[in-house]
Amino acid sequence: MKNIYIIGVGLIGGSLALSIKKANPNATIFGVDHSDEHLNQAIKLHLIDKKANLVDIKNADLVIVAIPVDKTVKLLPQLLDLININTLVIDVGSTKMDICKVVEQHPNRRNFLATHPIAGTEFSGPKAAISNLFEGKTNIICEVEKTTFKLQEKALKLFQDIGMRIRYMNPEAHDQHIAYVSHLSHISSFMLGKTVIEKAKNERDIFDMAGSGFESTVRLAKSSPNMWAPIFKQNKSNVIETLNEYINNLTTFKTLMEKDNFEAIKTAMESTNYIKQILKGI
Repeated sequence: MKNIYIIGVGLIGGSLALSIKKANPNATIFGVDHSDEHLNQAIKLHLIDKKANLVDIKNADLVIVAIPVDKTVKLLPQLLDLININTLVIDVGSTKMDICKVVEQHPNRRNFLATHPIAGTEFSGPKAAISNLFEGKTNIICEVEKTTFKLQEKALKLFQDIGMRIRYMNPEAHDQHIAYVSHLSHISSFMLGKTVIEKAKNERDIFDMAGSGFESTVRLAKSSPNMWAPIFKQNKSNVIETLNEYINNLTTFKTLMEKDNFEAIKTAMESTNYIKQILKGI
C-alpha cells in the first residue's frame, strides 16, 4: 500500500503514521485534518509527507480514520462513497456498534474494516504521536467477515508489520467489555480530579501532598473531552451499567467504613489483590 491517507493526525493517527512509515518507507503518508495547524505540525514532525483533502481519497490504497467517534459515524459513509474499488478503509475508534451500524448497508461495506488498537496516552494532537506506540499491543477487529478477503489480508499484514496482536470480537461484546476496562477508568479519573480540584479551591496546598499514587490515578483526566464525551455518548447503556456496579461497590465500602467494619474492608481488598495475577506482564 503506497498511498496512505490518515484522517486526524493526532496521537493515534500520528503514531500510526510513524509506525507505518517505519515498516514501509516507500509509502507516501497524506494527512487530512480540520486543523491546518495540526497538518503543519505533522509535516514538521515528519508524521506525514503531504497535506490532502477528502476529494483526494479516490487515490488512496488505505484510509485510516482517527477522529472522534461521533465524527467518524458522520464521515464514514461519505468516505466509502469516494473510494476506489481497491481501497481499504479502517477506523480506530473506541466504540464499534454505532460505527458498524452506520455502514452496514453501504454498497462499499466490504472495503471497510472496524478496528480498535488498544493503545494511547492521555495526551492529544500531533506532538503527542509516539513511535512504536502499537508494538506488542492488541488490536480488536470487529465483523472481519464483512470485509473482502483481499483487504483483510492487507490489513492483517499492516498490523503484523507494526507489531500488533489481533483479537476478533463482535461490536456488541467489544463495547460492553471496553466500558469496564477503559471507559470506566476514564470516568473515575475525571471524577477524582474534579473532586480534588473542588476541594483545592479552599485548600490551596492540597496538591503539595499529592504523590505518585494520585498522579497515576488522575492521569487519564488529562485526556481530551472532545474525544471522550462522544465515546461515553455512543456507549451510554454499557457505561451506565458499569457505573451502577462501580457505585454499588463504593457505597458498600462507605457503609463498611461507617460501621467500623475494617476487617471486611481488608478482606475485600485482599480479594481484589487477585488482579495482580490477571494483569501480570501487562
